[in-house]
Amino acid sequence: MNQAESAARTAGEQEGARRWRVLAVCLVAGFMTLLDVSIVNVALPSIQQGLDAPAAALSWVVSGYALTFGLVLVPAGRLGDDRGRSRMFLVALLTFTLASALAGFAMNPLWLVVARLLQGVAGGLLNPQVLGLLQQLFHGRERGKAFGLFGAVVGISTAIGPLLGGLIIQLAGQEHGWRWVFFVNLPIGVAAVLYGLRVLPRDGARTRSSSLDLVGVLLLGGGLLCLLLPLVEQESGHGTPWYLLIIAVVLLALFVAWEYWYRARGHAPLVHLGLLKIRSYSFGATLGLLYFAGFTSIFFVLAVYFQRGLGYSALQAGLALTPFAVGSAVASGLGGRIVYRMGRKLVVIGLAAALLGLLATDLLLAMHPGPQAGWVTALPLLIAGTGSGLVISPNQTVTLSEIDSAYGGTAAGVQQTGQRIGSAVGTAAASGLFFGTLATGGFDAAISSGLIVSVGFVAAALVVAVAELVLANRTTEDL
Repeated sequence: MNQAESAARTAGEQEGARRWRVLAVCLVAGFMTLLDVSIVNVALPSIQQGLDAPAAALSWVVSGYALTFGLVLVPAGRLGDDRGRSRMFLVALLTFTLASALAGFAMNPLWLVVARLLQGVAGGLLNPQVLGLLQQLFHGRERGKAFGLFGAVVGISTAIGPLLGGLIIQLAGQEHGWRWVFFVNLPIGVAAVLYGLRVLPRDGARTRSSSLDLVGVLLLGGGLLCLLLPLVEQESGHGTPWYLLIIAVVLLALFVAWEYWYRARGHAPLVHLGLLKIRSYSFGATLGLLYFAGFTSIFFVLAVYFQRGLGYSALQAGLALTPFAVGSAVASGLGGRIVYRMGRKLVVIGLAAALLGLLATDLLLAMHPGPQAGWVTALPLLIAGTGSGLVISPNQTVTLSEIDSAYGGTAAGVQQTGQRIGSAVGTAAASGLFFGTLATGGFDAAISSGLIVSVGFVAAALVVAVAELVLANRTTEDL
């Protein structure tokens, strides 16, 4: 090997090592933002005690974050594609860290709600950059591994939130423990920003239009607001005019028409709708929406059942959900390694396992195990979590596999918006059935009704996955 070849090999090895360091920063940032979706739920009694917060404020502490998170995902993805993903990543991460500090120092409920809204904006700005960077830096089998690790972060952060929140409240005390739920982000966020400045790739010169398609942003933002607001308010038991859903349909239809018109005039639209013509992307995005509707609602109904129905503490409820997190974490890493060979078939296997675990959980709880419910459901939740780990990251990998990396952030933003919509729809449906049944049938009947929603959405996702496999096989035979 001559000197030039040796230098090239060394440079390649250094670049490879740098990719994995970038991945580490992305995983830490993704974990922080996704954790804050669920960790605050168990801190609500502490917030109520510490700030004398009314029920409406507590509702917005939770739903406001989810709302602003979902609203900015698509414009954030486009900003990263056009203005540089590393730059937008650092801006978003720094903003999220500062918003966490602002929330922790809140002196009244309004202060805390505003801080949570800002946190949601920063989280929504950050996540498309994470997926865009992974799409940009990793290829082939390595991309599967990277998405596998990110999928593990998604599963762990969602499932471990109640456990970690309960532990923090127990250690820091009921009155001020909620502040440390936010303060825990500060050292992690500062360290991630400083490390990101060192390892993130430099953004190249802009080659695409600097126009952000403001009309498209307004139409999409208005449509998503009218769609998500009734759903997140339904989760908290507060009424919002449901005619907003009709307005949402009108605004989203106008958005699609505008995007086609805007592109036909030679401009760069907010969303290149041609992405939806790519079968793996359109099927994967639909599957993700349906699965997240079932996946997220599991934690809501089980957490309420364990705490209010069985008298578990926040920490005990978090421990009862831990088997799901463990299964998801282990399976996500495995799924990332083998998805390159199995493709969507792996997702079908994962969905089948998740469905089996949820059905078993529902059947066992129908036997009224009482205080032993946490132990009784440990194995089926482990199976469901293992299935989930074979769904989230492999689906992410397959869905984005045919997407040009130049559109990686936008494609990820659209996909994640679908997941946020699915989460809102699933949780609203599950909570509506749960509390509706609770009023007449008690907690045992309520948990069965709530879990049926999760089972239904996961089953629908399985149908979509199987349909794509059948269509792909027919296409192959025609060739």
